[in-house]
Amino acid sequence: MQRLAVFLALCVATALRAEPAVAPAPLEAEVSAVVAGSQVTIVHFWAPWCPNCKAEMSPDGWAKFIAANPAVKFVFLNIWHKGQDPAPKLAAAGLGAPPNLVLLTHPNPSRKQADRLNAFLGLPLTWIPTTWVFKDGRLRFAFNYGEMRFAMLQQMVDDSREAWSRD
Repeated sequence: MQRLAVFLALCVATALRAEPAVAPAPLEAEVSAVVAGSQVTIVHFWAPWCPNCKAEMSPDGWAKFIAANPAVKFVFLNIWHKGQDPAPKLAAAGLGAPPNLVLLTHPNPSRKQADRLNAFLGLPLTWIPTTWVFKDGRLRFAFNYGEMRFAMLQQMVDDSREAWSRD
């Protein structure tokens, strides 16, 4: 009877064991390494066809904000892009190659709900533009829906620089 109990316990333990963590895709690993730094990092998800993303590219938009925050690291990740090249939109918005900006394109161009990228860094991704603020590898703020208000984002960047009691 004792052998049966041990056998059953081993069977249950084997069935319940945690699966090994799946290694992140190279793009996620790259972004994860950037946000792990001690500086405030903004990860911005966008697409060249998106009307709200286009609105953020105004003269008072991202180019001005990035220039005003040289100590902040920015990652722009082109997703759901339908294969569109982001370079013309970025160049027109004055986002050529600031030293604190990393420009990336996700290899999956689909924007169809069933096929598209729906999570990144273990976080849900449901809309574009989406903007996340990280510090020390931790998500501090998430704007998961719609066009960015840069005064609000500046406040979140400033708040992220402060020590948090839960750190």
